[in-house]
Amino acid sequence: MKREEIEDALQGILETLAHIEHERWSHWQKYMHAKGSRQADGSLLIPADLVAQWDRQSATPYAELSAKEKESDRDQVRKYLPAIVEALSTN
Repeated sequence: MKREEIEDALQGILETLAHIEHERWSHWQKYMHAKGSRQADGSLLIPADLVAQWDRQSATPYAELSAKEKESDRDQVRKYLPAIVEALSTN
């Protein structure tokens, strides 16, 4: 498949990928909010240990993550693969 054909195929699934990304983000937000405590003013108080963990993870290059953290990232990417395979298989 030529580069232009691949780009066209991927452009054709942009909305599908955006849908998957929204679902991924929404799941993360629900998870994060469930870990915090809702305050009277509507703000969310996140436990310090989770903030420290997420700060560390966000500052760590992928290559330096633990095996478990890398697998978590791979699990997220796997959600995109069926749409990509479908797009590349139909052209």
